[in-house]
Amino acid sequence: MRAAAPGDADAMCSLLNRIIAIGGSTAHLQGFDRDRMIGHYICPPLKIACTLVEDGKGLAGFQALEWCDPDWPGPGKLPPDWAVIASFVAVDRQGQGIGGMLWPHTLAAARVAGVRAIDATIRADNRAGLRYYSSLGFVDHDRLAAIPLSDGTPVDRARKSYRLA
Repeated sequence: MRAAAPGDADAMCSLLNRIIAIGGSTAHLQGFDRDRMIGHYICPPLKIACTLVEDGKGLAGFQALEWCDPDWPGPGKLPPDWAVIASFVAVDRQGQGIGGMLWPHTLAAARVAGVRAIDATIRADNRAGLRYYSSLGFVDHDRLAAIPLSDGTPVDRARKSYRLA
């Protein structure tokens, strides 16, 4: 378990691009290249933390936390002292506790940063993701109806939050 660095971008792309290719569990439809991974998850402007877990088989998963975007143009703008989380586990490692291993590190980083609450906005049809965040203590706080994916397909988003203060 360690902080992600730019040198991890290729492995992180491989993990996330496989999830994207399978479909149905992430709002991302376009694959990531090295530069996009660095800018979106490893070193985004509002970054709090990006942690990954590796083992003898390679990268097992990663979790990113960043401050909510104060200039968010779409529906569902969050308060400025909230953060947003994204979690990804290798397809062949899901259900093995990888996400549970990442969470304490992300939660500690949120506490140090002074985050008041963490938002997990998840495709409403992603049952595994909804179960995962609920198991960590996230509770439903909102629902965004028919938000289009990049290809125009409308998909509801369930919004869960974890309150720190």
